[in-house]
This record gives sequence, structure tokens and C-alpha cells, in this order.
Amino acid sequence: MQERHLNGKLYFDELTYSTKKYIIPYINKYYPIASNMRILEIGCGAGGNLLPFLEMGCEITGFDLNKPRIEEARKILDADNNPKVNLFCEDVFKVNGLGKFDIILVRDVIEHIPDKENFFRHMKGFLKENGVAYFGFPAWYMPFGGHQQLCRNKFLSHLPFFHILPTSLYKGILSAFKENKGTIDELISIKECGITIEQFRKYSKTNGYDIVNERLYFINPHYEIKFKLKPRKLSLVIGKIPFIRNFFTTGCFFLIKQDK
Repeated sequence: MQERHLNGKLYFDELTYSTKKYIIPYINKYYPIASNMRILEIGCGAGGNLLPFLEMGCEITGFDLNKPRIEEARKILDADNNPKVNLFCEDVFKVNGLGKFDIILVRDVIEHIPDKENFFRHMKGFLKENGVAYFGFPAWYMPFGGHQQLCRNKFLSHLPFFHILPTSLYKGILSAFKENKGTIDELISIKECGITIEQFRKYSKTNGYDIVNERLYFINPHYEIKFKLKPRKLSLVIGKIPFIRNFFTTGCFFLIKQDK
């Protein structure tokens, strides 16, 4: 397990940095962000992605199932004293009545959601007619698409591609290296929920969304602060090859809107 998974402040700062430098400019290019906009993040954690939008004057709302993370976000974002901050420890599928949002953020979350069809349908209830939703996620077949960096065993946490082994063998390896039950259950859940580029496109199209823009990265922009690597887009040639491109795509940026 990497330090960033144990040090909440470090992880928060990483998210804030990459959101400011990469995600906001990406959204802004296709959908200009204004200070009066309403922003919703599904799976907001401690709020690292939301802080830059708050600093721009936007009203921010975040959902997360992890109560300690929401409590942390409430402190960092001063939710009790700032009317522009709304944070909830709730299942997004059970929430209604909050109105519509200009921008919805779903960063490193869709690969953890089992019922993606229902998620895409339910999301329409939160999105303004002309609003957009940003998705960021690792392609399932990329070297660490299984989030095996969560392993406490140093060897496994640096072992690429072994998450694509058959489930029984994958689970057996995790057990043999004495990963705890919680970690194993989480990694198996991610294996069952992982998403490819092709699957994302399908979920978007079949649920009534247009893809405003798609950007695939060979070196994820988040790796700049995480590993000191310069972001690099995926080769256009490889990016056009279905399935194969998933092995080389460490970061997918998608911007979608409702199909009129």
C-alpha cells in the first residue's frame, strides 16, 4: 500500500492539484465554468476534487458512502459555515430533491459501481438539460486497472496485470501473500466492476448521452504529482484499436451530456 492511501492530507492535496491543473481546464474547454454554477461530485471522499470549484465561487455538493471521509470533508471545506458547501453520507441512488446541477464529477468511482446501467439512468435526475458530466477512470486492462496498489504486500502492490487473471487464481494469490480479508474483498469487487473504454461508450450511448469529448492517456495526468511523470496522451493509432487500447490507457477522460 502506498503512502497516499494512508495519508489523507497527501491524497487530498494530490486530487486538488490535478483537478486544478488538468480536470478544470479539460471541462472548461468544452463547457465554460462560471462562478454561479452548481457542482455535484458522486463519491467525493474528503473533497479534494471539489475544493477548486469552491474556490472559483461555485456551489458544491458531494456524496460519499464513507462517513469518516465525509466528516473530514466537512472540516476541510468548512461546511458548517459555508452555505455553498453541501456534503452527505448517502447512497446516491436513494437521494432526491436536490435539484439539477451544471456539472457532475465522477472521478475514479464508476469502476467501483456494480449496476452501471442504473447509475447512468439515475444520474439524469441530477443533470441540467444543458449540463455535462465528467468521468475519469482507469481502463480495466491497464497495468494497475485492478487497483492492486492497495495491497499491503509490496511485491503485489507493484505487480502489473495480475488482476486480469481468473478470479479464483487472483484470489488465491492474494490469500497466499496474506492480504487481509477486507483488501481481498475490495479487490475482487473492483474486478467484478471494472470498466473498459468500449463499455463506457456503450453505457453512455444506450442511456441517452452524447460524448462531448474523449481523451485517453498513456500516462495519467495524476501521475505527475503521484510519480513525478509527465502526462502523455495515448497514441492516436493505438487509441483507435478496440480492446488493445485498454492495455495502454492508464487514464480515461470523458465528458458527456444528455442526448437531445
